[in-house]
Amino acid sequence: MARGELMKKLLASYGRDDEFRAVAEQIIIEEEQKNNKVLARSLRKTLESGPAPKGPQPMRSLAPLIPFPEAAKDLVERVEPIHTTKDVILSAANTRVFIGLLKEFRRADDIRRRGLPVRSKLLFCGPPGCGKTICAEVFSAELGLPMYAVKLDQLISSYLGETATNLRKIFDFARKQPCVLFLDEFDALARSRDDSSEHNELRRVVNSLLLFIDRLKPQGFLIAATNLDHALDAAIWRRFDEVIWFGKPDRQLVERYLRMKFRNVPTAFDVTSRAREFDCFSYAEIERVCIQAMKAAVIEKRKEVREKDLNTALLDEKRRRAGRSQLATQP
Repeated sequence: MARGELMKKLLASYGRDDEFRAVAEQIIIEEEQKNNKVLARSLRKTLESGPAPKGPQPMRSLAPLIPFPEAAKDLVERVEPIHTTKDVILSAANTRVFIGLLKEFRRADDIRRRGLPVRSKLLFCGPPGCGKTICAEVFSAELGLPMYAVKLDQLISSYLGETATNLRKIFDFARKQPCVLFLDEFDALARSRDDSSEHNELRRVVNSLLLFIDRLKPQGFLIAATNLDHALDAAIWRRFDEVIWFGKPDRQLVERYLRMKFRNVPTAFDVTSRAREFDCFSYAEIERVCIQAMKAAVIEKRKEVREKDLNTALLDEKRRRAGRSQLATQP
């Protein structure tokens, strides 16, 4: 990374011990690579003689940063994390998988030295609003890696052969830059080649995609997400090291989610007692109900959310769902 960018990162992290030390360590490594060993030793001695970081130290480390490649700048965009683990409710199975992936990433060098592969290509499947994008964001933050989202509208080109060329650019980017590369609406690229409605150009794109995923050995993670797993080409599945399924929450998860959403908001009733009314709702739908209930209290200048606020918001969401269902059944 350019020295100026590292210095800005160092100053921005002041007061956050773990981040500050990680950036300082990166500067020292750069000096060692430039063979400025005296300066590097002096900087390391100064860093190590400073006050010990407060509290338990996270295992995260700052990803090596490189100049952003011109070839990929129009195809990917940086996503700044705004959510934390406190904003995500996962099933026990998914929690176990993500913890395993984090541990594996942190011991990647040891694993590779023993000739074993490290999981780095993940496929997220499930209906809309069930946490795929938020989980990718939180996962990248826990890893200490920047997250880049692929701009699908820029990637898919109307020009013959250009989509495959764009794919090559983003996979080259993922190979060089330690990051989480997030490819949403993956079915738009990886649709089954057996689909008779698709033209030959898309089939060639799928062929290229399979090849690029096969050859990719990222320094971070490739995460692809889809709501239409049934539409994916059969050859796609084995290209991913892990497939993680995101479903609509069960009653217990709904209770946890309601408790989380109202954790800083006074209520005049027990919100978890209403969990059964959210059966078959996605997290996004439940969140929308919670937000509307909170806004009703703000509008009426009340400090607490009342049960009538939740009732009204829930009725609105059910009306919205009913309208969507009617549209889906129309010829």
